[in-house]
Amino acid sequence: MNFKQYFMSKKILSLLTLLVVLGCAPAASRLFAQTVEPAAVSTAALKTEVREFTARELAAHFADIKTLDPPPDRVFGGLTVGEFSWGSFARALAAEADIGGTRTIAGKDSARAVAEMGLIEARHGGKAFAQLYSTLALRHYGADLSKNAVWQSLSDAEKKEWAELLDPARFYDAKKRQVINLPENYLGVAARVAAMSWQMGVLKDRALLDSVVERAAEQFLNGALFSDDSPPTGRYDRYSNEYARFCWDAAAIAGRQDILEKLKPSLKVQMRLWWDLVSDRGYGYNWGRSQGLVSYLDTLEIAAFLGEHPEFRPAKIEDIASVYNLAWRWIRRDYSDKTHLFTVFAFGRGNYSYINPEREWQQTGTGFGKIIIAHDSFMKTLEREKVAEIPAAPLLPPVARFEFFAKTPDRQSGVWLVRQGLLKFALPVTTGTKPAIADYLPAPYGLAGFAAPVEEVYPALVPFLTLDDGKTYATSEGADFIEPSSDGHALRVVWNRFAVLGGKSGVRAENGLTAEVAWRIEGNKLIRRETLTAGRDLVIKNWRVAVPVTADRARVEMNGAQRTDVFEGREGTLRVAARADWPANISLLATGDSRLGKGVLGPIPLHLVFEAADVAFKKGEKKVWEISLEVK
Repeated sequence: MNFKQYFMSKKILSLLTLLVVLGCAPAASRLFAQTVEPAAVSTAALKTEVREFTARELAAHFADIKTLDPPPDRVFGGLTVGEFSWGSFARALAAEADIGGTRTIAGKDSARAVAEMGLIEARHGGKAFAQLYSTLALRHYGADLSKNAVWQSLSDAEKKEWAELLDPARFYDAKKRQVINLPENYLGVAARVAAMSWQMGVLKDRALLDSVVERAAEQFLNGALFSDDSPPTGRYDRYSNEYARFCWDAAAIAGRQDILEKLKPSLKVQMRLWWDLVSDRGYGYNWGRSQGLVSYLDTLEIAAFLGEHPEFRPAKIEDIASVYNLAWRWIRRDYSDKTHLFTVFAFGRGNYSYINPEREWQQTGTGFGKIIIAHDSFMKTLEREKVAEIPAAPLLPPVARFEFFAKTPDRQSGVWLVRQGLLKFALPVTTGTKPAIADYLPAPYGLAGFAAPVEEVYPALVPFLTLDDGKTYATSEGADFIEPSSDGHALRVVWNRFAVLGGKSGVRAENGLTAEVAWRIEGNKLIRRETLTAGRDLVIKNWRVAVPVTADRARVEMNGAQRTDVFEGREGTLRVAARADWPANISLLATGDSRLGKGVLGPIPLHLVFEAADVAFKKGEKKVWEISLEVK
């Protein structure tokens, strides 16, 4: 091994470890505590537990709102001024009134409150999800508006304002048949708003409804099984599943059986993908821009959808119920009984910038609504199918396969799914919101001990290469060629073109190098071997890669010239060893409360960083870098 030997003294390492431990002490919260679950969970007990929680907390929030004219800036200390905050809470309040069986909550009339919350959204220019949640809230009081308590509480002028809120034209251009400056999945939002608005008699134009629903389902109608959220760049993440479900709901209301038939193959495949992704703690999609609490809530909603549509189930309902229960356990621990909010901004928790402090209350309100609706639906399924007990742990089969999202002449995309002993991860080859953003890199998300910092352009297990042209490149944004092994235990990916940092999402460029990355599984080891081949004489001015870890303790072991970094923390032990055909410096970064220390599920206290300068290549020369990650 040619790595330049780099050692920290025992005193410095000990001090660093102490500081990390002390700095991360607040993160040693109930979220990471190991809880002992019973052998089985009573369906009746779970039904009561969740219903009592949502009824109690929803009432507490409603009681804390003293007036809606003007609306308060905060509820329980959480800011209410963020995008679709009031629409989110209106939907939750309406769902509780509907399912709970009484319009009166916390001694107040929920119907008139929902009416006023919709007016707040209408007057503030609320669009997209603000409109979707407001529309859902209104429908909870009945699709017949002549008998709808919310609608009947409105004056003629207020009804006009609400009608505008029920019109997707605020974010959907009917002539161009596209959403306005929004990702593709918002077409699903437009379709649902239009469908429910037509259902309630506000939208009168049937041709417009058909046009919106058809446009939303267009990718699926053209034979795609997964939806690109930013065509044609190849961005695939959790929204593909949610988008398909949104299209299904809209098509069902619109009575478009032809579209429902076209959606069936996608939903069948996407639900199998979700089942192969879901963790033994109920966590679903583990890459992309909406994770953490959102992904656990996804599990509840997906389980509810599968309960209503057994033809798409990838597993027995008992096992789906088990992951539902586990997801609920995490969600419940994430909710603070003291602050009455979900702890999305706790120490070490990272969020995309759109989830900002202004939307803290919105996150809680949205969570309430999703829980109430999903729980009511799923409990009805379990009762109907006579599932009296829920297994404490689901039967999750071993997985080792690659799922292609798309193959085009320009790029290939997909995800490597592994659930083999201690190795459990998803490695996506897809496009991010920015070139080489850490949440979308071809890295093993979900691997115990490894985590990527949220919304950071950062070399999390994927090297960044600054060449002699002054530009920095990375192997991301899909790939030129993907070849999984027949047994699913290895994967080869080739990049002839690289993402350019600071450039446009989805765009790749030639730089004189070809990168071939070969992943393979050996027992509990995941090994990444990268071969760089030069098509011209060139120099990598700076080569840098990091291994961000969830551990808070580190030590170094030497076996001859081979160095192994051992990390121990809340997810167990991760052993990291590397070698390269060039000398490199190795350092350990303690992140503290910086952005690099924020993960979707908790802190990332340490980063093992490899860096090299002036790595020269002659035309035709090959050089190799290899790293192994062993889970203990």
